[in-house]
Amino acid sequence: MLSAQVAIVRFRRDVLISRLANAALLALAVAAFVAGAGDGQSGWGRGVTGGGLLAALMAFFLYQGYRDVQSSRQAADWPALIATGRFEQAERQIDLSLRKFSLYRRVKVLSLHNLALLRHAQRRWDEAAMLCRAVLEQQAPMARALARPSRLLLADSLLQVGDLKGVYEALGRLYDQRLSLAEAMTLLQLQLDYSWRIGAYESMLAGLPAKVQLAELMPSASAARTQAFLALAAHRLGRADQAVWLGRRVKLLVDPDRFAGEMPGIVEVWKQLPPDGAAMAGITGPTDSNGGSAAAGGSSNNVGTSPPGPGA
Repeated sequence: MLSAQVAIVRFRRDVLISRLANAALLALAVAAFVAGAGDGQSGWGRGVTGGGLLAALMAFFLYQGYRDVQSSRQAADWPALIATGRFEQAERQIDLSLRKFSLYRRVKVLSLHNLALLRHAQRRWDEAAMLCRAVLEQQAPMARALARPSRLLLADSLLQVGDLKGVYEALGRLYDQRLSLAEAMTLLQLQLDYSWRIGAYESMLAGLPAKVQLAELMPSASAARTQAFLALAAHRLGRADQAVWLGRRVKLLVDPDRFAGEMPGIVEVWKQLPPDGAAMAGITGPTDSNGGSAAAGGSSNNVGTSPPGPGA
């Protein structure tokens, strides 16, 4: 099994080699151009040599570009392999990609990010966090494109190992960015989990209507877990109506007892729920700070305010 440290060392070595190779090839291209610019009989000979060298360099770059496209197409299949539990097959392909020489960093960065995804799926949180940080320290265009998903993955990995300060720093860099819908849903779940661990219940319920509407777009298990966090926060703040309303929504989606181990105290919320089929008189949905029903609007990362730091 490829360790995170070995993968990162190999990645950094290959990036350095590719930079040196690109510099050397550029120098050769300049030399070939200068050689082809000579005049006279001897200049003709230099022109033939220079033209041939330029043609060879162009062919080499085209070949490397073709390999890069092939590797990118293969990399597009890795998330599906990881999602379906075919970890060994994904690891073999990622390992092979990291071993291949390439003039371009794009596929290397993509390989490292997918290795972080794989380690996260394998619940190897420390290695996943290490790999995410290695991706985030890169300045290549592909690394910038992967910055948001890498930060989300880093925050979740750090959350699993209890590094709340690291989670706060990772999440804090996402609140001023425009996220995709999937990223906004992931951010909301991480924000609520983090806020629950530090006892920031007011922060959890800030922008409650928008959070509930965003939860409605999630898969059933994620939607139930999100609203269970919100129900628990409402219960801790003494907002019984909201806690019951949210608890009923959770109960419609999953067996609420599944969260008892993860969220100590959630059982108290379930005890408040009326029997199935009982009237819900006087119990309404969430309202905004003005007392009216709020709709989720604005940018797709409208998940409320940034929670306070640990110990705040």
